Amino acid sequence: MVRPELNIAIAGGGLMGRLLAWRLSGKGHAITLFESGSFDMPLGACHAAAGMIAPLSELVHCPLPVYELGLQSLRIWPQWVKELQLQGGSPVDYRQSGSILVAHPQDRTELLQFQQELIARLGSDSQRHFQLLEGSELENLEPNLERFDQGLYLASEADIDNRKLLPALLIEIKRHKAQLREHTPVECLPGEILHGGGSERFDYVIDARGLGARDAVKGLRGVRGEVMVVETPEIHFQRPIRLLHPRYQLYAVPRAHNQIVIGATEIESDDLSPISLRSSMELSSALYSVHPAFAEARVIETRVNCRPATMDNLPVLKKEPGLIRVNGLYRHGYLLAPALVQQIETQLYQQTLQVT
Repeated sequence: MVRPELNIAIAGGGLMGRLLAWRLSGKGHAITLFESGSFDMPLGACHAAAGMIAPLSELVHCPLPVYELGLQSLRIWPQWVKELQLQGGSPVDYRQSGSILVAHPQDRTELLQFQQELIARLGSDSQRHFQLLEGSELENLEPNLERFDQGLYLASEADIDNRKLLPALLIEIKRHKAQLREHTPVECLPGEILHGGGSERFDYVIDARGLGARDAVKGLRGVRGEVMVVETPEIHFQRPIRLLHPRYQLYAVPRAHNQIVIGATEIESDDLSPISLRSSMELSSALYSVHPAFAEARVIETRVNCRPATMDNLPVLKKEPGLIRVNGLYRHGYLLAPALVQQIETQLYQQTLQVT
């Protein structure tokens, strides 16, 4: 028996909303995607992020369920990227070359502590997940890290260029004939969307509005993050680099055209004003400490976002008849989104079976 088509509204045109719209429209469901702002100029955390898919790097600082969902996403991303490319989309620059964690000699205990905590959380199976690189091993893998004599190599980790992925998803959503409603703030109810023009009925409503759903998700809060993009032809990293430090952790994610996305800040605030002087100085000085050639790098962009987070920093996925709410991905959007999308796909598939 053929599964019936569902008429589904998705509220929120960020990463989660776009992935859901792409996957569900591709399965034959009628999708209407609502966005309070512009689809071409998204302002949420998904647009400002560095696109890291790094469950091991996050394991020490996050609850275990985040790591487990991250492992699922790490398995899903390569297939989804392949599907996007096979459908004729432009490259989205997915890379699974691992990541490297380093620390300056005076902070070496940070690296050793990170290694010990990984071992403690992963148990007897830990050694296959990472490798401690010494001297020439590290330099062979990343020649521009010659200032460091040790590093942890997490070979399975990945990253994706969000600035290429988000437009590629929008192209596929349009190709699948989904309806797009931008500049349309909404309220999500079971089977119903409320907006300035009235209300519309659907078989299902999926609320993926991030901080826009603060009134509907108890305890949802904003966590400010600040990012800089620098450009230099002198430094060439092959994979994301994380610098461990007693006060903050810098990440540096290489992108095309000699660009590197750097960030580290987490501030308990939903302020979206421009990057602070303090943050820009800390990020710049930390990057310079990785390699002195960064002194001549050009700052070509700064980004500020507020990540939607719950009180325990765990994602929310709640279902009731006619309504699914997914939220609270915090700093783990690209790490968690595919696994959560698959869970929603499964729930909707079971719903269609009940209808038949």
